Amino acid sequence: MKQLMGWTLTALVLTGCNQQVSVDQSVSADSRAFEQFFQALAQHCGKAYPGGLTLEPEGDDMLTGTELLIVHFRECSDDQLKLPFHIELEASQSWDRSRTWIISRHADGLELRHDHRKADGRDDSNTLYGGFSVGEGSAITQQFQSVPRTEESGYFRGWRIEIEPGVRYTYGTVRGDNWSWRIDFDLTTPLTELPPAPWGHD
Repeated sequence: MKQLMGWTLTALVLTGCNQQVSVDQSVSADSRAFEQFFQALAQHCGKAYPGGLTLEPEGDDMLTGTELLIVHFRECSDDQLKLPFHIELEASQSWDRSRTWIISRHADGLELRHDHRKADGRDDSNTLYGGFSVGEGSAITQQFQSVPRTEESGYFRGWRIEIEPGVRYTYGTVRGDNWSWRIDFDLTTPLTELPPAPWGHD
């Protein structure tokens, strides 16, 4: 396990423009849990937030735990949210802007997809993998199953997303009941400058 590293916002210089969004954020008391969850995410539309690595499996070297991570609640509609995930590349003083989380709302639940792009905007070979939400979940937690990985391992595998509006956004992978990889974002203070579009998106 690696602990969440601090980040310095004053040194961060990003480009981008504010995007106007109009998402109905009203949630009735009898709304289903997944609808409340979707609207909790939508409350942050148009804003970007800093975060860092909190947990990764032994041997996983995707992140070092010291780089700045950014989630941008960039594109929002009544039934779909697109959240680019930006990774600071400390060694080259550049950014990996290849990933966007896509969360879609259906009549009976949510769907999570991972849009992966190459630097020139073309689809990566493993783009749009993901799965559908499972179980009731709650207004702050939803899990999404990877059917191929679950069938291969014989136990639940997939992704978990948690949202405490104005406090924390968490994304990660799960095996059984436990996190296997996790990143957390601080929703208390949005970035004053938004990141540019992710690769392949205008």
